[in-house]
Amino acid sequence: MRKILIVNPKGGSGKSTLSTHLASWFAWQEAKVMLGDLDKQHSSHHWLDLRPAHLPQIARWEIGDDHIARPPKGSQVAVLDTPAGFSGNKLKKVLKIVDHVIVPIQPSAFDLWACADFFEELAETKAVRQEDVQVGAVGMRVNARTQAANPLPEFLRKYDIPLLTCVRDTQLYNQTIQRGMSIFDLPHSKTQRDRAEWQALIDWVLKR
Repeated sequence: MRKILIVNPKGGSGKSTLSTHLASWFAWQEAKVMLGDLDKQHSSHHWLDLRPAHLPQIARWEIGDDHIARPPKGSQVAVLDTPAGFSGNKLKKVLKIVDHVIVPIQPSAFDLWACADFFEELAETKAVRQEDVQVGAVGMRVNARTQAANPLPEFLRKYDIPLLTCVRDTQLYNQTIQRGMSIFDLPHSKTQRDRAEWQALIDWVLKR
């Protein structure tokens, strides 16, 4: 089973967008997918409630009160969305049950500053030090026509975290998410560019 944690200490970084889209992609591969949501707002689970019945279904991963419940047996992929400020003991406990950590991050100075202490904390955890957990970052809402994303790779190199891909800023995500859908639920002809942006992330997750 692949167990993927989506985490960033800052709100509005794109965690739910990343979580729901990964879950959707795996569902299209006929995998049994569980989507968990630790955020009190339950954005990812609200997205599930809106998901049309004719699309590949994604099961709701109900998290226990201890917030460290393991994915149900029989699952092939489990994706866990987290709230802002998720760190400390909760982070350490969850790192014991996942194998991939993906950090969505926007290239603004405020977002980079907000993540500095988090990346230090992540690097010091036993699971990451022993490489039991793979960590990668995804640039979110990146406009390729500007130089705004230039500081991102250099910032991540300080923590030895690879920048897996960058996802562009487009209304296509808002239009699909509000209907319980993802770009992977749309025709290839309409999403070719966006699917190409996601491919490097998907390849990284599939390697292990």
